[in-house]
Amino acid sequence: MSYVTVSAKIRRDLYLKLKKYNISVSEVIRRALEEEVRKREEEEIKEALKKAQEILKEIPSSELVKVIRMSREER
Repeated sequence: MSYVTVSAKIRRDLYLKLKKYNISVSEVIRRALEEEVRKREEEEIKEALKKAQEILKEIPSSELVKVIRMSREER
């Protein structure tokens, strides 16, 4: 796995507090970014599900039942 370096400017007093409490900046940034990406991916999936739901609403339930039965019989 390859890595890239990112940087951010922070206030000096915050930097000094991070050092005082021995907080791993890279670990905190990594976790925060991973969490933000996870949230965005969830939002994207929810939006795709909404679109799929709208499409499926247009299909009669009898047609869906028929397709499910055919799929089960193929197994």
